[in-house]
Amino acid sequence: MPSQSTIIDSVSRTVVPVILSGGSGSRLWPVSRSCFPKQFWPLLSDKTLVQETAMRGVNAQLGNPVVICNEAHRFIVAEQLREIGITDSHILLEPVARNSAPAIAAAAFLVAEKNPDAILWIMAADAAIQDQELLKKALNSAVQAASEGYITTFGIRPTKPETGYGYIERGTALKSVEGAYHIKQFIEKPDAARAEKLVKDERYSWNSGMFIAKASVLLREIETFEPKIFSHVKEAVQNRVSDHDFERLAASAFKECPDISIDYSVAERTKVAAVVPASFGWSDIGSWDAVWEITPKDADGNAIFGDVFLDGTKNCYVRSEGMVTTATGVEDLIVIVTGDAVMVSHRDRAQDVKKMVTRLKEAGRPEATKHNRMYRPWGFYESLIEGDRFQVKRIHVEPGQKLSLQKHFHRAEHWVVVAGTAIVTRDKDNILVRENESIYLPLGAVHRLENPGKIPLTLIEVQSGPYLGEDDIVRLEDVYARS
Repeated sequence: MPSQSTIIDSVSRTVVPVILSGGSGSRLWPVSRSCFPKQFWPLLSDKTLVQETAMRGVNAQLGNPVVICNEAHRFIVAEQLREIGITDSHILLEPVARNSAPAIAAAAFLVAEKNPDAILWIMAADAAIQDQELLKKALNSAVQAASEGYITTFGIRPTKPETGYGYIERGTALKSVEGAYHIKQFIEKPDAARAEKLVKDERYSWNSGMFIAKASVLLREIETFEPKIFSHVKEAVQNRVSDHDFERLAASAFKECPDISIDYSVAERTKVAAVVPASFGWSDIGSWDAVWEITPKDADGNAIFGDVFLDGTKNCYVRSEGMVTTATGVEDLIVIVTGDAVMVSHRDRAQDVKKMVTRLKEAGRPEATKHNRMYRPWGFYESLIEGDRFQVKRIHVEPGQKLSLQKHFHRAEHWVVVAGTAIVTRDKDNILVRENESIYLPLGAVHRLENPGKIPLTLIEVQSGPYLGEDDIVRLEDVYARS
């Protein structure tokens, strides 16, 4: 048997990290919202979760990742990968959400075009791993099992009777791979009583949701158990369209795929499932309580982020994204403060935040899904003041970027440059607008904003009119291929 330390070295050129970035993370509201979900936030360090996930492949000296995300997040993904030095990734765009099985099938088809026997290391973009050395050791065993035709996952040794995770019961050991076992069964998320029993039995582990397998093996098993996914995704990949740094899957074919996870479609049905038990500090960051658990704490068990002051407070997680936040004489609470929302919950009820998000959606509240600051491929904008027939926004445009050529039917705009320099297209004129200068854009004017400088452009926009919604934008030309 080859030594564990040499396995990755011998196959590293064929191991491709695959990052699934399709979740909305509503249990981490109000920081995580569907327009900018949890994987794009720095919840645990100075890097975002998707950046930390991508860095695992870099640290293991593997190739650049394949990332699957929806179209709305494509520029966020590209920019966050660029920030950590990854500029040659494959970013697959899902036209609609269809769960993990179609997404993984798309990645497998893409990789198999060049090498059907390449091994995919499939990871969610929003999980945390604390011990990278133990991860590498477990990955060695998983890659070896995958090279022998198994669909392998990591089984995380439980540290408590968790009811929010599925479990795996391991069977007999794989004869040819040290540290790997056949999977006897997958177990749905248990109730508290059963979780207490499972955590005491070393045969059981948490299902991490990570999979390591050859592209050819995944495709063979998907074709066997979910032929509709196989055929529709194959067509969607074959008819994909390249768009800048992105690969757009053919919408008509991909929409026909069943909405099903890789666990239900393949992992629980295949005869080649294997598990590598491991303890590398994994968490799916599925709630604010999970964030509290893996965040460094003070002597009273409190974890804080931002401008926070505590007094007589114990075992709390308090996070502020801006304004000063205080807590006095409370215990076991989660307090999250953003620019437009405050969430307070008992730590034991952290999973129920999702229910509140549903209530907000039913009430038609935009805060359920949208942030006050909205990110765009050119930068971001945020609302400062909103009143009857007027709105004031701050607009931030990165150097060298420009907005779409557009017009509005219901509003006029007044722009004041407060930092940087702008080139403004107004109908047939191109006008240079410097710091402390302003320009008026009447209703119906065809206009565009561009930052030609070396520093970010910041301006204040005052909108006025009977309707100020973002859907009152008619794009005539757009370098980012938005509709």
